[in-house]
Amino acid sequence: MALPIEEIKKLITSSIPDASIEIKDLMGDNNHYSAIIVSKQFKGLSKIEQHKLVYKSLKGKMGNELHALSITTKEK
Repeated sequence: MALPIEEIKKLITSSIPDASIEIKDLMGDNNHYSAIIVSKQFKGLSKIEQHKLVYKSLKGKMGNELHALSITTKEK
């Protein structure tokens, strides 16, 4: 079962409300995405900590409904 882009955005913004999110479907299959996420919450966090924050917001869907997500995080 694939996870639509709008659902991914909804999950991320529920945990990171100020996030600006750009998601692309890399293969056209609703399973392989790349995301650029910009948030003030990333300030002072390492890239690993930023990515963990994003993965946590996906509430266990990564590797299940969401097969592949390449993440780029940036501070606002």
